[in-house]
Amino acid sequence: MASLNVGNLGGYLREQRRSAQLSLRQLADAAGVSNPYLSQIERGLRKPSADILQQLAKALRISAETLYVQAGILDERERDELETRAVILADPSISERQKQVLLQIYDSFRKENGLDPDAPRTADTGQAGGSDAARPPQRAAHGEQHVHDDVHEHVHEDVHQEVQNDVRGVRDVRDDHEPN
Repeated sequence: MASLNVGNLGGYLREQRRSAQLSLRQLADAAGVSNPYLSQIERGLRKPSADILQQLAKALRISAETLYVQAGILDERERDELETRAVILADPSISERQKQVLLQIYDSFRKENGLDPDAPRTADTGQAGGSDAARPPQRAAHGEQHVHDDVHEHVHEDVHQEVQNDVRGVRDVRDDHEPN
């Protein structure tokens, strides 16, 4: 069988498996794939689907996005963005609303830095939004003001909601302790 162009996925998988001190059979069992199939992936003879890569990543306890990059399914910049988003969404110490606000701020900064995937590509740079040198200073200042206003609005909404929740809690405690 001829080797497929799957980058260095096979070698990377083998390295991760060995560093996790797993045999080929143990990883295959943990990922729910056959031993021969995993062997062919490691030797570059098979190109696994995104689902199989996700199963392998879970079994190896590594990021699926890392395997997607190795397999050529995802580029490095996309992976960094996905990992940033995943970290924010996985943080148990902040509320769902706070997570959404952080993601909105993150998107706003990316857009200001020309990394908005919906922005038109420019011919001179091939990147969204053009280069920083070509961007007028007024636009950057306006964008920073927009981010500031957006953050202020969301923080104000969150604080207002928390205060209202605290007031309700105080009323509930007061009502529970008042004589009938």
